[in-house]
Amino acid sequence: MSLSASPAASDEIATYVANRIGFIELERPQALNALSVGMIRTIHAALDEWRENPDVLAVVVRSQHPRAFCAGGDIRFLYQSAQRGEHEARDAFFIEEYRLNHAIFAYPKPYIALTNGVVMGGGVGISQGAHRTGGLRVVTQSTKMAMPETRIGLFPDVGASWFLARTPGAIGRYLAVTGETIGAADALYAGLADLYMDDAALPALIDTLRSELFERGADVVACVERESRAYQVAPQPDESPLARARGLIDRHFALPDMPCILASLQQKCDRDTADWAERTIAVLRERSPLSMAVSLEMVTRAEGSMAEVLRGDLDLTRSSFLQGDAVEGIRARIIDKDNAPRWRVARIEDVNAADVAKMFESPWPANEHPLRDLRG
Repeated sequence: MSLSASPAASDEIATYVANRIGFIELERPQALNALSVGMIRTIHAALDEWRENPDVLAVVVRSQHPRAFCAGGDIRFLYQSAQRGEHEARDAFFIEEYRLNHAIFAYPKPYIALTNGVVMGGGVGISQGAHRTGGLRVVTQSTKMAMPETRIGLFPDVGASWFLARTPGAIGRYLAVTGETIGAADALYAGLADLYMDDAALPALIDTLRSELFERGADVVACVERESRAYQVAPQPDESPLARARGLIDRHFALPDMPCILASLQQKCDRDTADWAERTIAVLRERSPLSMAVSLEMVTRAEGSMAEVLRGDLDLTRSSFLQGDAVEGIRARIIDKDNAPRWRVARIEDVNAADVAKMFESPWPANEHPLRDLRG
């Protein structure tokens, strides 16, 4: 095994090259590997260094900790910045995070994400782009994937709406609005993962990647694919909870707005269907009505390029903190933990199209947008 000097290593993250593979290892277990600014910068710097390096054929990102791949971004930092009125610090965090998301999405070498445990928010942002690089999104039996932002008055950012918009039927709309957590079989069914492996097999996979002879990035991908064939996800994707609920999801969440979705869920129906509808209504009643409406609209708008989606995400972070529910949602769920958020619009039925449209207004002219240079 050849091992190069690490471009960056700290208590939170390590990046190094071994056997012509760039490894990114998340090392912030006390925060479930939630991304700090320093972690974002370290990952981006490593990707930039390896981009044109012929001695790096592919990139592997992983966590060595069983509980989480990455639980998201540093929510407490964002809340504290808002409390202090430090809008530029908050903007800078999201600008750097979204630039990293785009760099992964457009990376010219296979990027392989081994996503065990909690994979939420920013963790989705540093893994989903692997699908576009010729790389892989690997899930395990411990994978818990979600974009749960509507619970704290935010929305599925980090470019996630681009991927959610490309899931079957109305699944993307359902996941964006409810923030429901899905497992490995669900993720494979929805097209949000490519391969399954058992958690216990990951250390041996890393050993193989560090020792096998590779000549091309595609060889690294083929190695992971080969190693995964020994494992079968249970249940099978077509029998996953998401697959079983697909008919109900499509029936209700394909409707044009949140009041229509809620009204549809409240209609009388048979016992099994009624139980699912009641559980879903209970979830919706806990979320920010404005954030759910924004999230639904985001998936509708995410038909364009990833660059356009990320520019829209940045616009929405500004409006979510200044005129939306982000500060109150984070206070209620994360800081004070009273679970009694006072949403700006109290009821789903009261959110109107003008409220939603206002959230999408950009605070920057197009030629001054911080992400104006992103393409594709």
